[in-house]
Amino acid sequence: MAMSSEILDEKLGQLVEMSRNSGRIDLNLYTEYDVKRGLRDSTGKGVLTGLTEISDVVSFKNVNGEKIPDEGHLYYQGYSVDQLIQGFHQRRYGFEEITYLLLFGQLPSEEQMKNFIDILGYYRELPETFVRDVVMKATSKNMMNSLQKCVLTLYSYDEDPDNISIPNVLKQELSLIAKFPLIAVYSYHAYRHYHLNENLVIRNPRPELSFAENILQMLHPDGVYTELEAKVLDVALVVHAEHGGGNNSTFTTHVVSSSGTDTYSAVAASLGSLKGPKHGGANLKVQEMFEDIKKHITDWTDEDRVCDYLNQILDKEAFDHQGLIYGMGHAVYTNSDPRAVILKHYAKQLSMEKHLEHEFELYETVERIAGACIAKKRRLLKPVCANVDFFSGFVYTMLGLPKELYTPIFAIARISGWSAHRIEELVNAGKIIRPAYKYVGFHRDYVELQDRN
Repeated sequence: MAMSSEILDEKLGQLVEMSRNSGRIDLNLYTEYDVKRGLRDSTGKGVLTGLTEISDVVSFKNVNGEKIPDEGHLYYQGYSVDQLIQGFHQRRYGFEEITYLLLFGQLPSEEQMKNFIDILGYYRELPETFVRDVVMKATSKNMMNSLQKCVLTLYSYDEDPDNISIPNVLKQELSLIAKFPLIAVYSYHAYRHYHLNENLVIRNPRPELSFAENILQMLHPDGVYTELEAKVLDVALVVHAEHGGGNNSTFTTHVVSSSGTDTYSAVAASLGSLKGPKHGGANLKVQEMFEDIKKHITDWTDEDRVCDYLNQILDKEAFDHQGLIYGMGHAVYTNSDPRAVILKHYAKQLSMEKHLEHEFELYETVERIAGACIAKKRRLLKPVCANVDFFSGFVYTMLGLPKELYTPIFAIARISGWSAHRIEELVNAGKIIRPAYKYVGFHRDYVELQDRN
């Protein structure tokens, strides 16, 4: 006889409680054994686990041998991201240029850039019937899961998927980089059609357009976008493309690649990491937080009221009761996150085009007040700055991107960095990454089933 759902819930409830008790470890033991939780030391600094030449994250300056908090700087293959973006001028292929730089360690010449764009255009095409047979089947409400499904399915379309030689891996990576925008946007359209009962419109990419332009024209209902919109999305892709080997999803790339697994499995694992709200999903939490703030504060210029409400959030009395002001603070940056500084500049420009200056001013107000509130409440000695997630959600909203695509946009950008790090891991043929865990349980004698309580 089939078990009723009520009885199933009761039995599962018992197992859940046992699972909680079984998995609980005395937190004092982490201090006793000097465990680097989160691979960080007691000051929050990351434990050194590898070397990279792909990017550098700088947040301190050395003064007489002492590390002093400084404005944040981010370098791709030795080049300042600020200077790289300034060098784009009116060029439309900024993200493509950065992808080339990350993968090959140097800026392309005009001829190299043209050839690279042609190669990406060639790999952009999805396999025949892939949209119908994969993207449109068993659609998910979360586009990151859709991306994972499609990436893993592309393994089946590859004639030599397990070959991890550098020539083959590079081809696989270029193919995935080129296909990610299509998979993400098409997955969203499928979600709207099957879950929201909206009309299904699939617009093909245009070969003469950049990544940013194609995303906007494939996503917007009328396929129309402004020059500034394309520029801002291009910049957003650039600042999200890479951030050192220690961030969670890129470290996942290194960990999984070190096992010798295939490219598709490695990328799917990194997507799983990026999906988490503590990583790539954080910008959505920022947007939800601001929606909550706007509901509870009518006068956005009343800084005392804003400060009071932010303190309520920190005291777990408001918003999601987690005690976090999302988008504020970073594990590495202190005075400023250069990515946030860049996005803030373009958010201001876009807010003027969209006549949303008042809303941009609210973000500025919260950014200015929140750092001081957090430092005082948590008794922190180092400054607390806005991170890249603080402005990215606002930018995406103004670009007409749905919330469901916030994290996939991050993935579309970050796969360039993942790809560079996967090659770096394979080229240097390191050992399989295997940190230690100390057993703190007890050894016990076996008891026969009939003798157990």
